[in-house]
Amino acid sequence: MNLEEIRDLLQNIKNGNVSIDDGVDKLKELPFKDLGYALIDNHREIRVGYPEVIYCAGKTIGQVKGIIEFMNSKDNNILATRSTKEMYEEVKKICPEAEYNELARTITIKKRQIDITDSYIAIVTAGTSDIPVAEEAAVTAEIFGNKVERINDVGVAGIHRLFNKLDIIKGAKVIVTVAGMEGALASVVGGLVDKPVIAVPTSVGYGANFKGLSALLSMLNSCSSGTSVVNIDNGFGAGYLASMINKL
Repeated sequence: MNLEEIRDLLQNIKNGNVSIDDGVDKLKELPFKDLGYALIDNHREIRVGYPEVIYCAGKTIGQVKGIIEFMNSKDNNILATRSTKEMYEEVKKICPEAEYNELARTITIKKRQIDITDSYIAIVTAGTSDIPVAEEAAVTAEIFGNKVERINDVGVAGIHRLFNKLDIIKGAKVIVTVAGMEGALASVVGGLVDKPVIAVPTSVGYGANFKGLSALLSMLNSCSSGTSVVNIDNGFGAGYLASMINKL
């Protein structure tokens, strides 16, 4: 329940449109709903501005389906990350309007219209191999009502490609840079723009990349001021933070 729904419920109880017993049953779901295997945080949007997001990895198909089935009874838009195609197929049976982004591994269900920002987030990848993580960031930002510009394959091995897109990058309110290998893209972009840069290291790279550790350390040690770093392959975290900045 969001604040508007709570106000409506209390008003309906006061006006006699909803019985006290029915009202108590509804209010029992506040602040969370116990599904036995998950406690759904019904107050998340009231507290932090965005509803709870479902992290699917490690959950069974039945658990993901059950969580989405309950959340689908509410008015919030739904985002599930790290989903499999099999999870999506089961969700589709109970929610035909669910959409699956195979690259991002996300399930989205749009329950209500959100005003889209005039300002935009630029999501920039070093290489094509980084696109799945970038797409997770993009889907996250979009479901939260942000305009997103995707700029792919402009890494430092061919830095002239980056300069060709610099006007779009500079026009963004916040920039997400997604890179594996040595993770240099974040430092380069951070040294060219006057906007906050969120760096996402990816696990893309050869052996000494250590599954993203080398990119993570490079980004953490960046000398470009105004650059922050999220965890390895954490496109969701970058998209969420970018949305918060873009809406300030």
